Amino acid sequence: MKKIALLTSGGDAPGMNAAIRAVVRTAIYYDVEVLGVRRGYTGLIEKDFIRMNLGSVADIIQRGGTVLLTARCDEFLTGQGQEKAVANLREEEVEGVIAIGGDGTFRGALELDKLGMPTICIPGTIDNDIPCTTATIGFDTVVNTVVDAINKIRDTATSHERIFVIEVMGRKSGFIALEAGLASGAESILIPEFPINIDAVVKNIKRGNRRGKKHSIIVIAEGAADAMQLTKEIMEKSGLETRLSILGYIQRGGGPSAQDRLLASRMGAEAVNLLLRGERKKMLGVDGEKIRNFDIDWAINQSKTINLDDYRLAGILSI
Repeated sequence: MKKIALLTSGGDAPGMNAAIRAVVRTAIYYDVEVLGVRRGYTGLIEKDFIRMNLGSVADIIQRGGTVLLTARCDEFLTGQGQEKAVANLREEEVEGVIAIGGDGTFRGALELDKLGMPTICIPGTIDNDIPCTTATIGFDTVVNTVVDAINKIRDTATSHERIFVIEVMGRKSGFIALEAGLASGAESILIPEFPINIDAVVKNIKRGNRRGKKHSIIVIAEGAADAMQLTKEIMEKSGLETRLSILGYIQRGGGPSAQDRLLASRMGAEAVNLLLRGERKKMLGVDGEKIRNFDIDWAINQSKTINLDDYRLAGILSI
């Protein structure tokens, strides 16, 4: 294999640049040319290509986001769009593709492989909702970002003796809310995987208030409920001043943690190794310190569940 293409797709995640750097430098080490695809699958269709060299990835390991940019692409969802993308890759004499992103990225890569273009996927998403891996690139960073934000909000909550509802990302999964909530000592953690019992939340708040607690922190994943309505209900039922803080896109930004840089570097290098060994239609995952690979079509049909032990522990420690 003499030439590969590299793209990032879906939501950006801290550590994507570290993965890009690892792919490019590993490929060049083995005398393989790398074609960077800008704006994900849109770039495949529009031929938005750049030749990448060692200088292309200098000083990016510490940067958040993705230097290759990312975008949604409705045209790629069609058979005609997919065929056009593969034709453009073949015109450039590309022999394999590495795609960094989440579930949608994986499904797009699978379509490329079905059309004869070998693909390897690297899980890059802050949501950590990809099966077959204990962590995705960006998850550790976002948890640390949220914990830092909660620490700062807690100072104000204590000073004003208020309840704060803090909404974090997670439309379909509560991984961020659970890990950040547990790490920051939140009194309640509300996630899409479990029905919300507002009476239990209020009971917990009142119990703390009776023993002199000056504040309460409720962490909610955006997909669990309407955070604004929930805030109003908590204030009405508790009789205590309650405020809502939506962290929003600040969670995606910032330089990646050391853990995410290491994970991205290991996965980026292994993705190149897989292509050079003739592997295709694979996704990478991490289990402890070991990088593993799985068939994409099998992996995307698996499910990834919340750690129930952590969820129970959060309830125990919030008394």
